[in-house]
Amino acid sequence: MMHICHIEIDTQGLPAPTPEIEQERKVAIFDLLEENTFTLPHEDAPSGPYRLSLAIREKRLVFDIDTEDGAEAAEFHLSLAPFRQTVKDYWQICEAYFDAVKKLPPSQIEAIDMARRGIHNEGARLLQERLEGKAEIDTDTARRLFTLICVLHFGA
Repeated sequence: MMHICHIEIDTQGLPAPTPEIEQERKVAIFDLLEENTFTLPHEDAPSGPYRLSLAIREKRLVFDIDTEDGAEAAEFHLSLAPFRQTVKDYWQICEAYFDAVKKLPPSQIEAIDMARRGIHNEGARLLQERLEGKAEIDTDTARRLFTLICVLHFGA
């Protein structure tokens, strides 16, 4: 099965994450490595599993993909512009959620969490669209990768 077997986030030059953001990153990476679908659709693309490095360079999101044994498989750059509003909305609702968990009743936390999931799903859908023709990913993989994009975007 084609999948990501290793993921690296290039945070060079980015500010240190808050504890909440660091936790989001850890959970996303753990979940991603537990289960994901990632395929390079080109006929001449090497088969996986793949090692993925995510970075922001020159205001672009960079996917650097190698095979499990380190051979170059693909690299593509995506504009961050289409993600900006969704990432901003996601972090705003996350802040509200993190605050709510500390002091609000479960019913209000649940409402905020539903909104958070909706924005997260929108980000995942956008990522799948932006990767069309470059990489094929399922919805759960897109959600986890979107979280990592948010983590990177936080410091950019």
